[in-house]
Amino acid sequence: MPPKKVAAIVTEYRKWSHADVILRNLLDGYPDGKKPNLELVSIFTDQVPATDMSRDLARKHGFRICDTVTEAIRVSGKTLAVDGVLSIGEHGLYPDNAKGQKLYPRRRFFADIAQVFEDLGKSVPVFADKHLAATWEDAKWMYDRARKLFVPMFAGSSIPVTWRKPDLVLPKDCEITGAVQIGYGPFEGYGFHALEGLQCMVERRKGGETGVKAVTCHTGKAMWDCLDRHEWTKPLIEAMLALITAHAKGDIRELTAKAKNAGTFEVEYRDGFRAFVVIPNGWIHENDGASFYFACQRKGQDKPDVCQFYLQQPDPFAHFAELTKAIDSLVSTGHAPYPLERTLLTTGILDSAMNSRHEGGKRLDTPHLEIKYSPTEWPPAKGEIPKAQK
Repeated sequence: MPPKKVAAIVTEYRKWSHADVILRNLLDGYPDGKKPNLELVSIFTDQVPATDMSRDLARKHGFRICDTVTEAIRVSGKTLAVDGVLSIGEHGLYPDNAKGQKLYPRRRFFADIAQVFEDLGKSVPVFADKHLAATWEDAKWMYDRARKLFVPMFAGSSIPVTWRKPDLVLPKDCEITGAVQIGYGPFEGYGFHALEGLQCMVERRKGGETGVKAVTCHTGKAMWDCLDRHEWTKPLIEAMLALITAHAKGDIRELTAKAKNAGTFEVEYRDGFRAFVVIPNGWIHENDGASFYFACQRKGQDKPDVCQFYLQQPDPFAHFAELTKAIDSLVSTGHAPYPLERTLLTTGILDSAMNSRHEGGKRLDTPHLEIKYSPTEWPPAKGEIPKAQK
């Protein structure tokens, strides 16, 4: 089949930006030499830093640099000129709000994309990088707009599709007593990665996903106190800590209680299930991508299920090749590889966690997060992990 033509709407295109590590797979192929069935034909860059790569790459590969989102999707014609759109609203110089949320123009990007679809009376698949938006209001608007216009859409990061060490896929409809995820990094930007790692696992529990009833963000000493209130958390944390080799010297609790951007998200699900996302900044740090971990206890099992979400880096950032494979499937089939509702839910949890932190650790009821969906069987990465390139 001839390749599907796609447009990219990006914040900026510089080395190691998300635009680079995703679109390089369309331009030059995957690390193993294979190529997706996608052809980049146009691109809109919201910002053009001094380190921009898009102009040189356009001359090399022949795609078009556009001044507007509309032009990138329609080019110069009166109809859609592409079979799919990649909206990559990550990186660039954008402000934070008072709650510490980075205000990337993700809603603006999708609003412009959707307006073209509405004007022409036709939609094509859209991939949206990472969480839908900083705030619930923007995320829900995007979700509703996509559904109204019948846009085949999925969103998220590379965490659900990357390699797991060991290779852990929970049985569908398994009974889980509780789960803990460990992450690191920028509190909001990487807090989403940790939440997505948690959600792609626990959505497989018995009864399916029904949503979240409350979220609390604990900081300081409280980030550990909230875990100590539940006996089942200790063996899960110990199982994950046994896998972590890249961390600071010193006691994890003492170091993180003093750290500015450390904390724990407590997530209370509507079906009674409870999970925690621990961000021990000040103790954990990045080492060859080994910074996201999951553990849960299944009923009837002697030991916890535990795994590391392995992110290969630096180049060739092979986990983004795995994400590109999911994008390829979306555009080629017109069906999302996994539900958009997962990203809507994790976006809502993250927004509530940021609001809770801003309000001093207040427990926030989340009736708006009554989001139901069933997981698909899209697998994580398999096989040998490409070696880093120096």
